[in-house]
This record gives sequence, structure tokens and C-alpha cells, in this order.
Amino acid sequence: MKSNKGGEKNKFSLWLLAWPIFIELFLQILLGTVDTLMVSRISDNAVAVVGFSNQLFNALTTLFATVASGAGIVIAQKIGSGREEDARTVAIIAFKVTAGIGLILSILLIAVPGPIATILQLPNELLPLAKIYISIVGGGMILTAMISLLGTAIRNTGNTKGPMYTAVGMNVLHILMNYCFIFGAFGFPQWGLTGVAISTVISRFVATIVLLFIFLGTFQRRIGFKDMSVYDGKLFKEVLVIGWPLGVNSASWVFSQLAIFSFLAMLGATELAARTYMNTLESFCFMLGFSLAMAAQIQIAHLYGAGKTKEAYRAVYRVLAFGLPLVIVNAFILVLFGPKLLGLFTQDPEILTLCVALLWLNLLLQPGKMINMALGNSLNAVGDTRYTMIISLIFMSVVATGCSYLFGVSIGWGIIAIYACMISDEYIRGVFSFFRWRGRKYLRRKEQELLQERGWAQEDQGQGQGNQTMDGVAPSAL
Repeated sequence: MKSNKGGEKNKFSLWLLAWPIFIELFLQILLGTVDTLMVSRISDNAVAVVGFSNQLFNALTTLFATVASGAGIVIAQKIGSGREEDARTVAIIAFKVTAGIGLILSILLIAVPGPIATILQLPNELLPLAKIYISIVGGGMILTAMISLLGTAIRNTGNTKGPMYTAVGMNVLHILMNYCFIFGAFGFPQWGLTGVAISTVISRFVATIVLLFIFLGTFQRRIGFKDMSVYDGKLFKEVLVIGWPLGVNSASWVFSQLAIFSFLAMLGATELAARTYMNTLESFCFMLGFSLAMAAQIQIAHLYGAGKTKEAYRAVYRVLAFGLPLVIVNAFILVLFGPKLLGLFTQDPEILTLCVALLWLNLLLQPGKMINMALGNSLNAVGDTRYTMIISLIFMSVVATGCSYLFGVSIGWGIIAIYACMISDEYIRGVFSFFRWRGRKYLRRKEQELLQERGWAQEDQGQGQGNQTMDGVAPSAL
């Protein structure tokens, strides 16, 4: 038992959780950059369509991310409290629900890609490409849904290596197929952006199969086909109680970004392409910090489930101590080398000029993101998801989205003003999250629950001892 507890503790240590997530993100971003570079060889319009479509897909994923994120936290909490069978049941239920939502989204995006792009203000010259890309990649949303749930469930059992290897393989396969379909290598047809969409769906299908195989054996009792009928209303309610605010929170961010992309589309294809290229470069700034924040969420949920509230409280400050300096250094390196890297993607002077200015603003943006990632994930890990939802709804709607339209589009200050609004939103939410974590509301609640449980246990033990005494006296008295 002692060795098992030691192994369990090591399994949920911050660095053992974080490094596979970091490698996974790093290679995903690196290969995503190569992907963007390949698409840029088709045209800047193709890059703009991919960037715009990805924002749309991200918005729609919040519908099943509600279940996936909530399930991940509940799984980690249940394992921390020693109730792995409940964790297994939660994983099975969540898999069925997310797959169902993904199937509905796939049908929708195959049926009406054009009207969706039009409603979101995509420039008319980009519509033909957008219809093709959205219908093909969007048709694979069921795969995205299953990848999201399977990866989240597996990570929250402490196995962050499995999703890492799968993601690496998926992206390598995607890049190889991109090369074949874009450039017509090895006798393949030159399908351009259509080929990119097809390779995306194929690589995600392969990743789904691999993750499903890992998922079936990730718990002590292997999941079989007959287990797909399992349902527990009480456990699923726990998932939804934590998950629905997470879904709204994610939706707030994603729809805010989608609105901002729509504002940029109003400004023109140049601004839209610039933001897409910046998204690629910015990813390198916070990937290690984000890895630490994701690992902290898993670790804190596990510690919270185990009743180790003091350790859970301190964990977030360790993440900030490591993450903030890394993010700032990475952002500064990007200022120095970013202009040369951008030259690999495009030679358009207007796009390059915009991106260079945005690199300096990125120095202010990334620390704010790091604070929100660490504190927000930690609040979510202990179940305080409604608070993060509320501040996200308020400040993303008013500051990030509303002010971006007011200053960027209506007044006409452009993409620089939009970035300034995004920066303000990050820091405002960061301050609110910091004081909420300092208040220790959910941690104190957990401590009170543990004290009550110990009191009941001692009372039951005392009653049991009293009954034993009376049972022992009764025969001699008779």
C-alpha cells in the first residue's frame, strides 16, 4: 500500500504531469506553424480562411467541451478521493454525450457552410474557399469531440504521455499529407486547400482510434462494449454542475475571439491575415506556461479530492513563479526574431508592418494570459467554475468584444485598438481571479466537510464501541 501511495503521489506531481503536455503542445504548435507555412504557399486568402474557420470550430467545440472539461475535473477529484470506479463511470457517460453532440455539429456544418460564413461577415472573395474548408473539416467535428473527451479523460487519470504521443503522431501525419496534397508530391493530386482539409480529417480519425484504444484500458477495470450502456444520473449531474459554467466560460472566450475575427474581417483581409499569422507566433510564448497551468488543474483537482487543501492552495503560486518569467522571456525573444519568422509566411508589406507592431503589444498581452491560465484553471479545479464564468461573461463581453468594436471598428483605430482591448480584458480578469483564490472559499468549504466527516466517523466509532460493551455484558448479566 505504501508503495502504491508513493507511486500515486509521483504520478500527480506537477512536472511529471506538465512535461508531456508541454511536448505535446510544442510539437502541435510547431507542426501547426509548418501547416500555416504550407497553406501560405497556396495564398494569403487561404491562410485567412483557415484562421477564420478555426475560430468558428473553436466556438462550436464549447458545446461538447462543457461535458469534457467538467468530466476531466470530476475524474481527477474522484481518483484523488480513492473512488476510481466512479471516475470510470463518469468517463463512459461523458464519452457518449460528447460523441452525440459532435455528430450533430458535423451534420450542421456539412449542410450549411456558406450561410454560416456569410453570417459571420467573411469577405465575399473568401467565401468559395470557406465553403469547401468548413464543410470538410467541420464534417469531422465528431472526431474533434471524441479526441477532446478521450484526451481529457486520459490526462486526468495522471497519464499525460498517451495523449502526447497521439497528438504528435496525428500532426506528423497531417503535415505529410499536406505536403502530398498541396505540392502534388509522390504522384498525389494537387488539391490545394481542399487537400489540407482532407488531410486534417484523416489525421484526426487515426488519432481518435489510438486514443480510444488507450481510453478503454486507462482504468483498473477495463472498459468494454457492454459498458457503453452505463449511466449514473447523480455522477452526470456532478459533471454538469462543474461543466456548464466551464462551457459558458469557454464560449465567452471563443465567441469573443470569433467576434474579434469578424471585426477584423470588416477591416479587411489584410488585418485578418495578420491576426492569423500572429496567432501562430503567439502560441510559442505561452505554451510552457499553459502546460504548467493544465498540469496544475489536474494536480489541484486531485489534491482537492484527497482533502489536501493547503497543498492545493500553494500549487498555483508555484505555477505563476515558473510560468510568468518564461512567458515574458519568450515574448521578448519573439519581438527580436518575429519579423524574420514572419517573412517565411508572407512578403506582403502591409501585413508585415501590422504584425511587427503587434509583436510589441504581445509583450503586454502574454503575462496577463499566464495569470488567467494559472488562477482560472486552479479555481476550476476546486469546482469554483461559476465565478470564472461570471467574470468571463462580463469582461469579455464589455471589454474584449464591446470595446474592440467601439474603438477598433466604429471609431476606426483598427487592429491596434483591438489588441489593447484584449490586453485590458486579460489583466482585469486576472486581478479578480487572484483575489478570489486568496479568499480560499472552496478550499475552506472542503476543510469543513472533512471535519464533519471525521466527526461523524468518531461518533459512529463511539457508538460501535458502546454496542460492543453492552453485547459483552449482556450474557454475564443473564
